[in-house]
Amino acid sequence: MNRLKVRQELERFFIEDIASSDLTSQLLFPPDQLGAGRFFMKEEGVFAGEPIVREGFNLISEQIKVEFHVQDGAQLTKGETIATISGPVVSILEGERVILNLIQRMSGIATLTGKAISLLEGSDTKICDTRKTTPGLRMFEKYAVRCGGGVNHRMTLDGGVMIKDNHIAMFGSIKNAVQHVRKALGPMTKIEVETESVEQVKAAVEAKADIIMFDNRSPQEIKEMAGLVPDHIATEASGGITLETLGTYKDCGVQFISLGALTHSARGLDISLELEVD
Repeated sequence: MNRLKVRQELERFFIEDIASSDLTSQLLFPPDQLGAGRFFMKEEGVFAGEPIVREGFNLISEQIKVEFHVQDGAQLTKGETIATISGPVVSILEGERVILNLIQRMSGIATLTGKAISLLEGSDTKICDTRKTTPGLRMFEKYAVRCGGGVNHRMTLDGGVMIKDNHIAMFGSIKNAVQHVRKALGPMTKIEVETESVEQVKAAVEAKADIIMFDNRSPQEIKEMAGLVPDHIATEASGGITLETLGTYKDCGVQFISLGALTHSARGLDISLELEVD
């Protein structure tokens, strides 16, 4: 993640949460009161969020010191220490909630991504995310997918061309839509076409799409469609695939399977900060 963008977003989150001050902490502790503690796992999972902890507390106070004992992407056990922290108590408590909220969500996404990958063990198919992310948190959620071992699909709408059913309907055919956008594109931008039938797959191949997506198809249908696609065109399966059914897609022959559930249905992992006053 870009450090400047991380700091920019964290600053916005802190302003929302703290407002003018942490009233409770300032009434209970003098500004020079020091403390120390640790972030630790309250359940097993994959940790994601080191930049959040480092940059977040640095924004709150440069007097706060953080030492990490694990790296992003590490599979951790219940009770394991993630990082130790020390500094002014009031400052630590000011940043605690926002930072915990983010790393809990990110670690939940990383853990779910790792579970999805394990369901495809023995396959060369990669798991990727979608744009079904929480508004304002996309950068963090997609980073968490990478921490879990997955890869990212488009970050934003300008990250690539994806021609879907409504585009095709408006332009009359896959060929017309692909030709129209190809004229305006530079050499670095790829074109993906969403398909739902053998006829559409053949049309996308003929139109020289860079990526062909098989949308809402069964593993058997996808295997048949993938056999029609030359090796130089990447393939993706998407739509209606859940963790419960993911294993049935293991041998369908695609390079990527995209799962919106990685970001829209992940449960936050239980992580806590245990703090003691010096």
